[in-house]
Amino acid sequence: MLITTGFNFIRLARLYSITYMKKILSIFGTRPEAIKMAPVIKELERHPDSFETRVCITAQHREMLDQVIAIFNITPHYDLNIMQPNQDLFDISSRVLLKIREVLKDFQPDLVLVHGDTTTSSMAALAAFYHQIPVGHVEAGLRTGNIYSPFPEEMNRKMTSALTTLHFSPTQNACQNLILENINPKRIFITGNTVIDALLIASKKISQDKELENKITFELDKLFKDGVQSILSSNFILITGHRRENFGAGFVQICEAIKELACKYPNNHFIYPVHLNPNVQGPVYSLLGNMANVHLISPLSYLPFIYLLERCYFVLTDSGGIQEEAPSFGKPVLVMRETTERPEAVDAGTVRLVGTDKTKIVLESIRLMDDSKYYNSLATAHNPYGEGKAAERIVTVLLQINFKELK
Repeated sequence: MLITTGFNFIRLARLYSITYMKKILSIFGTRPEAIKMAPVIKELERHPDSFETRVCITAQHREMLDQVIAIFNITPHYDLNIMQPNQDLFDISSRVLLKIREVLKDFQPDLVLVHGDTTTSSMAALAAFYHQIPVGHVEAGLRTGNIYSPFPEEMNRKMTSALTTLHFSPTQNACQNLILENINPKRIFITGNTVIDALLIASKKISQDKELENKITFELDKLFKDGVQSILSSNFILITGHRRENFGAGFVQICEAIKELACKYPNNHFIYPVHLNPNVQGPVYSLLGNMANVHLISPLSYLPFIYLLERCYFVLTDSGGIQEEAPSFGKPVLVMRETTERPEAVDAGTVRLVGTDKTKIVLESIRLMDDSKYYNSLATAHNPYGEGKAAERIVTVLLQINFKELK
């Protein structure tokens, strides 16, 4: 059972009494943040007598973010709309910091909730610190130990942790990382990962709504020459890749590996929703654009992606979140990165690190394709990121904590 560090939830309830309405501001800016924060926001909304909750989006990503908040029926109270063409980390950081200043002045929250490792999260935490407002960090404590991998996410995590008051860690390993950085164990709460909450909500929504499933398959049908059913009837491989540290030679190696696999397995389909970044699109379309069984499609909205994830054979990715999601569906994951901040998945056997080395990617993929015993050993491994109750655990803490004693 997942419990808090230092003391459990039951003891926590005895330590504090709640006599006032708590003002909580949730801030996020990217699609992954929206997915992982949505269950927390919906759980907070179930307690209108205890919380006055507001949502601020920076729109660090615009279109993909809007799709997610629509799915979870979240209406932002503040939309900073910072996204601009060719923005870099300096642009994002400065615009988030300056615009959130006005939001904090307007709402004057008792607690700011941020998520994960984005520039939005670290700058929102810094802005809250400048106003001496406590910060709650969802998905706290992930580390690779290399501040440049992933970049800038690893440093964003470390900065946010230094500014955080309540640390909601997904796993014991993440909790231990924080303790090693001298974080007070009584301020760390092991909750599981909210991405599993979101995943199970989405999967249930699709399975229980035939009209929605038909809408998803209709949307997917338009993306494939022979229709989506020809894809679904095969053991298809789902691919994502967009990490900044893989730009250049890394993406060339990844694409060459996919090309070799597509030639070796002409009857299998390889589906790659291609990120809009030119550093990704260039090598992907150059090396894979003429492969008949490699389907280069536009980025998918959340529900169609989950629909494919649940039905694929295995996943090739450099994404962090998919390392957590795929095991819930029994899908092996090959991570095309040199390091991962999610070692629990590697330890559990659901994930294999293959880096961006073409040979490693190809050999490990062949092993999954041809060795059913090996495949099953990954597909049946336990998901270390929880069972879908992380948001409930986070809100239980927030219900019982006396925010006035946090400063």
